[in-house]
Amino acid sequence: MSSASSSSSAPGSSAASTGKTSMLSKAFSKVDLDGHDLPPSPAPSSPHNGRKYALATELVYTESNDQYNASSVPIYQTATFKQTSGGGGGEYDYTRSGNPTRSHLERHLAKIMSANRALAVSSGMGALDVITRLLRPGDEVVTGDDLYGGTNRLLKYLATNGDITVHHVDTTNPDKVQEVLGPKTAMVLLETPTNPLIKIVDISTIASLAHAANPKALVAVDNTMLSPMLLNPLDIGADIVYESGTKYLSGHHDLMAGVIAVQDPAIGDKLFFTINASGCGLSPFDSWLLLRGIKTLGVRMEKQQSNAQRIAEFLESHGFKVRYPGLRSHPQYDLHWSMARGAGAVLSFETGDVQVSERIVESARLWGISVSFGCVNSLISMPCRMSHASIDAKTRAERQMPEDIIRLCVGIEDVDDLIDDLSRALVQAGAVNVTLNGFHALNAPGQTVGSS
Repeated sequence: MSSASSSSSAPGSSAASTGKTSMLSKAFSKVDLDGHDLPPSPAPSSPHNGRKYALATELVYTESNDQYNASSVPIYQTATFKQTSGGGGGEYDYTRSGNPTRSHLERHLAKIMSANRALAVSSGMGALDVITRLLRPGDEVVTGDDLYGGTNRLLKYLATNGDITVHHVDTTNPDKVQEVLGPKTAMVLLETPTNPLIKIVDISTIASLAHAANPKALVAVDNTMLSPMLLNPLDIGADIVYESGTKYLSGHHDLMAGVIAVQDPAIGDKLFFTINASGCGLSPFDSWLLLRGIKTLGVRMEKQQSNAQRIAEFLESHGFKVRYPGLRSHPQYDLHWSMARGAGAVLSFETGDVQVSERIVESARLWGISVSFGCVNSLISMPCRMSHASIDAKTRAERQMPEDIIRLCVGIEDVDDLIDDLSRALVQAGAVNVTLNGFHALNAPGQTVGSS
């Protein structure tokens, strides 16, 4: 689909539409080496030469036609671009509408997210806001009952002020989703693993159900917990995938970013219209930082997952109820591994006592008390007091979210140091019973395993 023809669906007056068509035609007049109708870039897509590179290679490898052959993509830190004539004519005119550094990032993201087009905005919630602008009054949204607090807050706002009906159901049960699907279903919004209960959602099955109920319904998946390194939702039925680039894609918590990826060019055009109109596109410098972070995603995730597995096994061996898809005790272990290439690096566990959980969190030293995840540094938090505090206590109880749950976001430190620090915090908080042979959890729900 050409940009000129697809831009006709953008909202606005006929005059505005004509101007928009002209702008889009200018901005998207070129295709990449593989024939994709994507925004122009100072660098072509990575050549495949008859074979597709492994993802670990694609994360790192890009070509650049920079005039000085810079090995790092330049930062085009400019708000505006000089034109070649009074009628314009340049590929870029104003950074709100497009910037070479951001375009290079978006091309790179499209490649690793298995998409035809990717877009970069100022935050993960900004990405979801752009996606929900596709909704219209009277539409219905089906989503989970274990959601990131910010997502829950935005959906509540839309339900209150936008005449949008939001159905919160257990998305780990496709039958529950089926019950609320119908011809008014405009969007199905999924997270997997969920945060912080680490429940697994069958993306393919739910996407099939949603499209059967309404062929125009869009299935959007928040893939922040796994990143493109471990899961590509567009390959298994999703229409839109979005992530907080602040998390694993960046890896260092030194920038805010959100990314969106789609296969359908028409959806991409609609999303770009909102980004350009609202001015939420990612800045050149943050685009450059995110490009740098993506290059190390593979090695960071490998180390973080290895650490998370060891820590999950440690906690489970001492009797805590641990939620982590890398453990065979996870009730949806097989489902997760049928979709994903790894278990991720976020896990949660319960102590059975809110005050004990508080003491554990406050006793940790290596584990920073912080919201968010995906950073090279390990973080610890109580979601009900922090990241999910915007969900009221009554709703949390209805959704069976334990108030004592602790979330661990595992970094790249030495795993023995992390376990030692966590052990000390558990003892200091009185969460374990110390014996000559080791220790085990005192009040944690679930089966208590022998000490070691």
